[in-house]
Amino acid sequence: MFAALLGGCSLLDRDDDAPPYWVSVRATEANLRVGPSESYRILWVYHRPGLPMKVVREHEGWRLVRDAEGAQGWMVSRLLTRDRSAIVMGDDSVAMRSEPAATARVKWQLEPGVIGRLGSCEEGWCRMTIGDRGGYVRADALWGAGPP
Repeated sequence: MFAALLGGCSLLDRDDDAPPYWVSVRATEANLRVGPSESYRILWVYHRPGLPMKVVREHEGWRLVRDAEGAQGWMVSRLLTRDRSAIVMGDDSVAMRSEPAATARVKWQLEPGVIGRLGSCEEGWCRMTIGDRGGYVRADALWGAGPP
């Protein structure tokens, strides 16, 4: 329906934002390639829908993306969505709190690698939802939060 309203283009094909900007992997299997065509060699296959990616360049229907570990390559735009997500980084678990404050009650401990839907971020805290659980996480513990 949205594609019809936008004249057949995907949300990633709009000119609203120039790179860099954040996206998330939409597909259950997404190939990262050496170049912007299906004829290029596959570097990596992602199996984590919701994984945040940073778009650093565009070429027609392809996006040069970078993941949280620094891997970079080309992904076809239909495998990506503008829905914001973030991944917990670091070596230790991170507290998800009831309010955006270090003194707020700890609701859950999030292990590194956990991916969640990202809400608004203010004053160093981000609203994050993982399944049906939500709370606040320090922005500096997340990759995919803040400016790309």
